[in-house]
Order: sequence, then structure tokens, then C-alpha cells
Amino acid sequence: MKSSRRKLAAVAAGVGIAPLVAVVLPATSAYAHGYVSSPLSRQAQCAQRIVQCGQIQWEPQSVEGPKGLQSCSGGNGRFSDLDDDSKPWRATSVGNSVTFSWTFTARHATRDYEYFLGGRSLGKFSPQSSSHTVNLGGVTGRQKVLAVWNIADTGNAFYACVDLQVQ
Repeated sequence: MKSSRRKLAAVAAGVGIAPLVAVVLPATSAYAHGYVSSPLSRQAQCAQRIVQCGQIQWEPQSVEGPKGLQSCSGGNGRFSDLDDDSKPWRATSVGNSVTFSWTFTARHATRDYEYFLGGRSLGKFSPQSSSHTVNLGGVTGRQKVLAVWNIADTGNAFYACVDLQVQ
């Protein structure tokens, strides 16, 4: 009987401590990160099952890779579907400027945010806000913007591509 009480007490203590441990321990890579949620980025479209994309559908916030890349997947082979321009990505209709908003599952120290169109910089923004209004520079038609969230205290960045139909 004593042994059963001890086991029950140990289980109860474990259940009581688990939430505290989850808060105190640092987040692993699967729980940290972020992505562009408006207009819908490619990984947001995957998460909403608008486009079939493999593993990224469960981890839209995890497109992380070394700073300086120009790929939608952040160089991550598991998320290579994001680099496939032949997939039926929905393009959001916009004017010559568009506001990009990021969703975060955990914060990182931010160096800056950058936006690119065809490898050309559209702007760099300081970390004060997670929404940025970008001028598209007079382009029209279907365009793909690469949004980059550069982390301050690592060599990595988070990547998101957004398909637009510019009027």
C-alpha cells in the first residue's frame, strides 16, 4: 500500500511540475519562430491547406536558414515545396504598396526585417513593429516578394515568400 501511495504522489508531483518546466525551459526550434500571415505567405497557405505542401503545413513558423539567402525555403530541404513556383499559390491583389504582417510563435531578438522582389531590395525595417508597408516600385502583374526576418543574436533568419497580383 505504501508503494502505491508513493507512486501516486510521484505522478501527482510530475503532473504539477510539468507546466512549470515547460515555461522555464528554453523553447526548441519547433516552438520558436514566425512567418508572414498577411497577405498569406506560401507557408500560411500550406498551413491552411490551400496548397498541398508536405511537412511545412505543420510548421509554418519554422522556415529558418542562414542569413543572406534568397529562397522561399530558407535553404531547408524539408520545406522545398515553398520554392516550387509551379504550385497553385494564391496571389493576393494589392496596389503599389502592401503591408506585410508577421505572426510569431516565440520572439527572438530582432536585427531587422527585409523585403526583396526579384533579388532587388524593397526596404529594410527596424524591429519596432511586426507590420511593414512596402512600396513595390511601380511593378504590375504577378510578383513574388521574399520577406526576411533577421535575428540579432544568431547567424539565422526566417524566410517567407508572398505571391501578389499587383494592380
